[in-house]
Amino acid sequence: MTVSPAGGCASARGVCPRKRFFRPQNTDIRAAHEIDLADTIERKDGHIDQWAAHRREGVHELTATDGVRFIDETAEFVDDHTLRVGSETIETDYVVVATGSSVNVPDVPGVEDVDITTSAAVLDATRLPDSGVVMGFGSVGIEMTPYLAEAGVDITVVEHDERPLDSHAPAFGDALMELYREEFDIDICTEVSEERVESTSDGVCVYLDSGDVLTGEELYAFTGRRPNLAGLGLERTSMTPQNGWIDATMQATANSNVYVPGDANGRDPVLHVAKEQGYLVGKNIIAAAQGEPVEPYQHTNHRVTFAGAGLYPVVRIGHTVRSAHEAGHATVTATRKAADDGVFRAKDVPHGLARVVVDADDGTTLGYQAMHYHADAMAKTMQVLIEMELDIREVPDRAYHPTTPEILDGLIRETANQVATSN
Repeated sequence: MTVSPAGGCASARGVCPRKRFFRPQNTDIRAAHEIDLADTIERKDGHIDQWAAHRREGVHELTATDGVRFIDETAEFVDDHTLRVGSETIETDYVVVATGSSVNVPDVPGVEDVDITTSAAVLDATRLPDSGVVMGFGSVGIEMTPYLAEAGVDITVVEHDERPLDSHAPAFGDALMELYREEFDIDICTEVSEERVESTSDGVCVYLDSGDVLTGEELYAFTGRRPNLAGLGLERTSMTPQNGWIDATMQATANSNVYVPGDANGRDPVLHVAKEQGYLVGKNIIAAAQGEPVEPYQHTNHRVTFAGAGLYPVVRIGHTVRSAHEAGHATVTATRKAADDGVFRAKDVPHGLARVVVDADDGTTLGYQAMHYHADAMAKTMQVLIEMELDIREVPDRAYHPTTPEILDGLIRETANQVATSN
């Protein structure tokens, strides 16, 4: 990767708005972790084939059920209550639009003339380039960039904001950037945006609004997803895809007989959320058909991003301090660094931190955010506390010593003491 001032792609490293860390050669993570890409992709494909086979089996069982008719054709709306499916027209009582999402390609000048690489292509690649520029540092970018770095790709990331993880407190984004710079040797350019991209004989140039120019052999677009709604004929209905067009019951606000669960509604494109919403839609259609009230989707934020090549999962369950205050809670909070607990140092995974948010008045556990080793495993424990609205003062704080969950004990003990003191 090359960085140069404005004026075109250059062959010498220039200045980028980033902090560069250097480590002793014997601690280079690329030297310590060599990836056999062919073997990795073969194993990945095997796992996916097994999961896909299980899901296909479920669909086949459904199609063999009495009263179920499966049509392998493209469907589109004729009007609010009529579908055209192939050459057939079907009058409907209820319609479920579960068309998922597709890769969002950013609207950057020149992008249509550049060969971009998506996360799916990365996970199919058995050969990777020596260098690359990453657009998009959300969940997908956070997961993909250390994988590329471990495979030996010199990576530079374009981050539009001051830091990633904008749904977390700033300390989490700062910790993640430090981890990626120090341990994975990833360059992160912050508070900059792409003005245009350009294909070259050596790869690609990315022109930033700071005046810097990034070059690499490949351009990676980890820029999120967008609902698959094109070609459905929605323009022939009363429904217009825009903010608020689907309410909490998963019904279209303009047509309560149409339900849109999962990625297609553009709310939270995460698999487990789509499954929960799909299950709710089935219940709501039955309720509506029987003249009973339908239910809203009760969403407790629960998400895990597998940062740091999976070693440092980023977790959010329930409220942050900000969202708790917006919801009217007075809060107490506690934060612990992983490095402050000896077990993380002993396991040589000292990066990261965790935070618990608690209602200051009644001790209700409101939220948990973490970025550290084993945070994904601890997420279920914290989900139980939060969704059951348990009083933090009644949660045992006995250490599981010497194991990583002792980080939770410190958080529980500290917030319980704060609630007791404030009351």
